[in-house]
Amino acid sequence: MNDPLLKLSQRLGYTFHDEQLVTLALTHRSKGGTNNERLEFLGDSILNFVIAEDLYQRFGLAREGKLSRLRARMVKGKTLADLAREFGLGDFLILGSGELKSGGHRRESILADTVEALIGAIYLDAGLDAARGCILTWYKTRLDELSLEDPIKDPKTRLQEHQQGQHLPLPKYSVLALTGPTNEQIFKVEVRIQDAEPEVAEGASRRAAEQAAAMQLLTQLGISEEEK
Repeated sequence: MNDPLLKLSQRLGYTFHDEQLVTLALTHRSKGGTNNERLEFLGDSILNFVIAEDLYQRFGLAREGKLSRLRARMVKGKTLADLAREFGLGDFLILGSGELKSGGHRRESILADTVEALIGAIYLDAGLDAARGCILTWYKTRLDELSLEDPIKDPKTRLQEHQQGQHLPLPKYSVLALTGPTNEQIFKVEVRIQDAEPEVAEGASRRAAEQAAAMQLLTQLGISEEEK
């Protein structure tokens, strides 16, 4: 194993038997036709299962809705990108020239997708138990810090519940613009509610932009995160 992959293995706490798998997991689609998208698809499913299984066992009295929100918090792009940064994953990415020039090694979506691809690669390299072990090790601190009392509702849910509690019309979201190439589109979204200024935000997906806009509107209304 070459020095960069050895260093990455040490950070991940896992040594690949098949170096081609880890190389593929690190290869972004900007590099060409052979890339990590299929591994990302596989890893996403495994991650969701492993986290769901842990939460099910960890919180025996929690209802389905609470477990779903906890899982969403653990597997969302920002959490995955934070993990990637802890591994220094940006140093190992294999990117096309365009992404190299535009700072793709720092892009949150690319970092998050690569973590999922690595999970898929570990599964193919050594099976589900190995993938589960890595995931639970990587997530240990985050999982241990979870509580059923956490203010974990996302901004869109909190804004909707605020409006319902005040017997007001629900928020209305509109896509104002969609820019960038197909593989890196940016959504610009506006959210409106009665008796407040509209807020506009951008995100790498419509959902991400809507969540950001809802958060800005909650801030405008002076609603803190604890007010679920």
